Amino acid sequence: MSASLLQQLLAALTTKEGAIIATPILLGLAGIMTLNGSPSVAPAAVAPVAKVAQATASVVSAATPTGPTSFTPAQRAEIEGMIKNYLLNNPEVLVEVSKELEKRQASLQAESHRKVIVDNKTAIFQSPTDFSVGNPKGPISVVEFFDYNCGWCKKAVDEVNKLTKADPNVRVVLKELPIFGENSALAAKAAMASIKQGKYWDFHVALMREKQVTKDNLFQIAAKVGLNVDKLKTDMADPAYDAALKANMTLAQELGIEGTPGFIIDSRVNVGFVPAEGIREILADIRKTGCQAC
Repeated sequence: MSASLLQQLLAALTTKEGAIIATPILLGLAGIMTLNGSPSVAPAAVAPVAKVAQATASVVSAATPTGPTSFTPAQRAEIEGMIKNYLLNNPEVLVEVSKELEKRQASLQAESHRKVIVDNKTAIFQSPTDFSVGNPKGPISVVEFFDYNCGWCKKAVDEVNKLTKADPNVRVVLKELPIFGENSALAAKAAMASIKQGKYWDFHVALMREKQVTKDNLFQIAAKVGLNVDKLKTDMADPAYDAALKANMTLAQELGIEGTPGFIIDSRVNVGFVPAEGIREILADIRKTGCQAC
């Protein structure tokens, strides 16, 4: 944790109002620092567990008389000392604080993702520039963000095949997210343009089988799968594809997808490679609880 942040929190202890807010935060921060064995960057807010809350309440109550609105230096030092001693004498509380923080952060993140997905449902699941495989009328859609030069994305092709064969009621949407530079962006636009010639899936698989896709071999691969290369190049110039890639990048950022592959399964976000069996387990759970976005 930075010295400036610590100073701000300690400064807040000089008023009753500030103490009520800052003391539990300091408890959590001190706990994380103690676990690490040295000062570190800690979360900006920590909700204390029951034990910490009880101890904090007694400390603040004893040190904040009804009349004065600030602490004396002696009172402030006493509060700081009690916080430190409590944590040192009750180290098990630190584990509780860490677990509670992780739980609440995960819950908040999941809710944030759900809202973004629901608010952008059409763009995510029904974009005209995206290609889908599996059951076109499947009640649940899985969305994969990918890059043609991503090693794990290349592995995911076989998993998508396994998934659609094992589950006849799922639809998989392939969403281009070129994050590895110019070659990847060029390949993404070529793939989207290939939909007009009805060759997207063959082209997609062929690109994924290539160790590295570049501007030098992109159109050679296109020709091998039967695409009219001249038409493909003309279609790629459609500004709709640049707009689609920009929109995909914005969505990925809002959903915390910073790398590829990244999957959206109903209203859930899974960052990183997920095997077909793992996706099927998530789908089974969603079918029990009901879709929120699908």
